[in-house]
Amino acid sequence: MKDVKGKVAFITGGASGMGLGMARAFAAAGMKVMVADIEAEPAKRAADELTGKGYEAAWLQVDVTKLDQMHAAAKKTVDTFGKVHLISNNAGIGVFGMSETCDMRNWHWVVDVNLWGVVHGLQAFVPLILSHGEGGHVTSTASMAGMAGLRGAGPYNATKFAVVGIMETFAAEHRKDNISSSVLCPGLVATNIASSTRNRQEEYGGAAKASDKGISATELAKGLNPDAVGRQVLEAIQENQFYIFTDPSLRHIIETRTKRILQGYDWAANCKALKGEKQAGPLPGGLLTK
Repeated sequence: MKDVKGKVAFITGGASGMGLGMARAFAAAGMKVMVADIEAEPAKRAADELTGKGYEAAWLQVDVTKLDQMHAAAKKTVDTFGKVHLISNNAGIGVFGMSETCDMRNWHWVVDVNLWGVVHGLQAFVPLILSHGEGGHVTSTASMAGMAGLRGAGPYNATKFAVVGIMETFAAEHRKDNISSSVLCPGLVATNIASSTRNRQEEYGGAAKASDKGISATELAKGLNPDAVGRQVLEAIQENQFYIFTDPSLRHIIETRTKRILQGYDWAANCKALKGEKQAGPLPGGLLTK
């Protein structure tokens, strides 16, 4: 989607961090931006910042775990700007801990936000993007934790791997449609994800102070400026770049994982259990083929 001027973007988690960085970058490029967030006042401030600079922007409060709210947000976006061309499924929370000991309410919370939030975004917005025939783009925020497992972050890793898988599948399914896609896999970025529990809904245990598990706010503060991520995402959208990595120095993580996977195939090729067995061949659906 090279020409973004005048196009409409909807961003979840758009009131702060990388979502706000995207809102600023998209608006500066001439897009009309709907800032959506579970926190109403920060969302309003973000929209006011953009309109104060002469950009077209609006805001709304939405809980991405609720499909009905996402459908309502999609309708509000179209009612406000006429169409929607881009959705950024960016809202996410951090839940750390071992998979086998993490509190089940936190397990449900991280899955509902990080995974179902993306699914709800696709369900509510993609049909609208496809309907007007002008093309568009879908981007979803995963993490380097969606590319390689991080110790002590089982629930978070699980959801971010799922987001990568969903977006790879989405890209394969819409290869012939006029809708491009990308998946954002950031390294350390200076966001407020460490205090995610400030917005934890009552059904998952209610709001609470930041946990001492996982990445601290002090560590996050040393991370990349989220505005730089916003500009990078815009660049990726315009250049049809699918994988968006924010820290090139982490390339070795991908290389190490790929090496281990290929070692697994080398082992399988010589595995006694498979000798003489007939294989089905290519997977159905043309998985990840051009």
